Amino acid sequence: MPVGFWTVLRTIDLRGSALDAEAVRRALPRPEQDPATVQGDVLALIEDVRVRGEQALLDQADRFDGGRPPAVRVPVEEIVAAEQGLPDDIRAALEITSERVRRASTAQLSQPVTTELGEGARVQQRWLPVRRVGLYVPGGRAVYPSSVVMNVVPAQVAGVRGIAIATPAQRAFGGRAHPVILGAAGLLGVHEVYVMGGAGAIGAFAHGVPAVGLDPVDVVTGPGNVFVAAAKRAVAGLVGIDSEAGPTEILVIADGAADPELVAADLVSQAEHDVLAAAVLVTDSAALAEAVDAAVERRAAATFHAERVRTSLTARQSGIVLVDDARAAVVVSNAYAPEHLEVQTADPWPLVADLTEAGAVFVGPGSPVSLGDYAAGSNHVLPTGGTARFAAGLSVRPFLRQQQVVDYSLDALREARPVVRALADAEGLPAHGDAVDARFS
Repeated sequence: MPVGFWTVLRTIDLRGSALDAEAVRRALPRPEQDPATVQGDVLALIEDVRVRGEQALLDQADRFDGGRPPAVRVPVEEIVAAEQGLPDDIRAALEITSERVRRASTAQLSQPVTTELGEGARVQQRWLPVRRVGLYVPGGRAVYPSSVVMNVVPAQVAGVRGIAIATPAQRAFGGRAHPVILGAAGLLGVHEVYVMGGAGAIGAFAHGVPAVGLDPVDVVTGPGNVFVAAAKRAVAGLVGIDSEAGPTEILVIADGAADPELVAADLVSQAEHDVLAAAVLVTDSAALAEAVDAAVERRAAATFHAERVRTSLTARQSGIVLVDDARAAVVVSNAYAPEHLEVQTADPWPLVADLTEAGAVFVGPGSPVSLGDYAAGSNHVLPTGGTARFAAGLSVRPFLRQQQVVDYSLDALREARPVVRALADAEGLPAHGDAVDARFS
């Protein structure tokens, strides 16, 4: 396949290969920098925040973000002013996005269910919101008011009362938070916002910073760079997390019926996020592959973030994968487990049923990933780095705790008594059985 002067997308030819998950993962490497490679640095930053608190956050903002902020905690009046100053088009877009995400999030709520196991024997399943959450809104190479919506709305739908937001200092605003981020927070009724970024912000959420009024949270969610993903891994267990939503990924399954311009546009759209972003096309059509490569070269050179896009697309994590047929494309995608998966084929739905390993699936030319980033109603905080094999996109679930309520009458307990006695004795824990017997002495 001819390659342009950029050698934009490298070609990985898996045609005729025996495909298994491990072989696919070797052929499609992730970015060279993954959370494990920065874990040592991240642990040191988190410990610095735990020990030195506010001073560590100020120093880290000066070192890694947009300069030393005037204050770590944003004054409420600054948030209110930012909300009032939102341009009309941005306000309208945020309101529409919030309403769509709220409706989709509400559909995720589970209702209490009581199971009757016999006369007087019942177990109730109920879901309770966590007390307090910390939501991370990135702000390095771009500003993401949409991430405010994607984090805050599911937490509100779940019933969380304590919501705090962290976002990095912006050099263009004198080390303060970006006003559109603050405006989005105010629009959603959140007035606890901290100017802190990266691993330090995650550590601050987990440990608390009394000097700035930041109490520890129960759950941390939100996307970010590799340092944020590594920090979430480091504090998991001390607090709950959603997933390691690190550098973005898009995998497009397309056949000869796909429009190469649309495929190329979608690959470029995700590559503009980050130099570590991954953009992968999987196709059984060599002609489409050649056309997409040419379109990517043209679009990438003309886009606003051309240098960033070029770095992402020419890196080891991006490329075109040639396969024998659509079923092989499914095998490749499931083994890779992308954050975003697009299916642009003549007949996508038979494939979609088997495409189980992905953060979110976008079907057909009318469903680009960009729609999901903003206005589809789905959540754009999604698992990356192959963690879609076991992790899910952000929803109400990370903000809820399932709790079982056991309600047995004494008559029902009497019926279960010999079961408890037998198992307690078998396990060498006779006091367990004695606790039941005591009720019938």
